Amino acid sequence: MNRILALFAFATLAAFLLILAVKVPSPDLVIIVVVTLAFVAYDFTTSSKNKRD
Repeated sequence: MNRILALFAFATLAAFLLILAVKVPSPDLVIIVVVTLAFVAYDFTTSSKNKRD
């Protein structure tokens, strides 16, 4: 369930940032959006793993 919620949050953030990058097509902003989405994707993959103690 946590992974589904994390995926939903990632998709929502990605949609918001992509709309921003499309409406304001500044190269600097596009780079920041890509880097931000890369960090969020990395955090999603590392944080939402099943942890077994």
